[in-house]
Amino acid sequence: MVTMADSGPFRDRAQAGAQLAEDVSHLAGRDDLVVLALPRGGVPVGAAVAAALGAPLDVFLVRKLGVPGHEELAMGAIASGGTMLVNRDVVDALQVPEEMIAAVAERERAELARREALYRDGRPIPDLAGKTVVLVDDGLATGASMLVAIAALRELGPRRIVVAVPVAAPETCNLVGRAADAIVCSRTPEDFEGVGKWYEDFTQVSDEEVTALLAAAARA
Repeated sequence: MVTMADSGPFRDRAQAGAQLAEDVSHLAGRDDLVVLALPRGGVPVGAAVAAALGAPLDVFLVRKLGVPGHEELAMGAIASGGTMLVNRDVVDALQVPEEMIAAVAERERAELARREALYRDGRPIPDLAGKTVVLVDDGLATGASMLVAIAALRELGPRRIVVAVPVAAPETCNLVGRAADAIVCSRTPEDFEGVGKWYEDFTQVSDEEVTALLAAAARA
């Protein structure tokens, strides 16, 4: 696991990606690298990392399962291919009924399928067998989305999964690091409070921005 010294907020995701690219620069030059970003917020970060490493950029789709009425609180996540992870600690603490979990999961499956069609435009996920995958997001709070992404990616046979994020809660960086083969968290502030706190501009990334960044990476 690699963590860097804490500092103030990033200006935006582009600056965060540039910092993260420096922190994973030891991976540059490998011919087995693939950078996968979690849409939407992870894509601008992943684009900077992929460009710096000279690696192809693609997306890996994961949808958070938010607690009804408190959607920012993740009770689990679901990934392409149907892999789902439920955070039993959150579900049990809030006494979320199973039928409510199923309803939220069904809604998020539909949104995941919509984004899959939009972002991939018919392209399959790249062949990851034997590859070193750098899995990028704009930050880690509970880590639920990243954990389900790791679990789903394992089924695709990569040689190594390296999680890379600009900022994370310290305990989440440790948790996710145990599931991945390696992790780089550029900043792990003790007063974390939320990913958005560590960006001056945390404007939601649009579908159009995601598709434009993927197209630009493909041209490069």
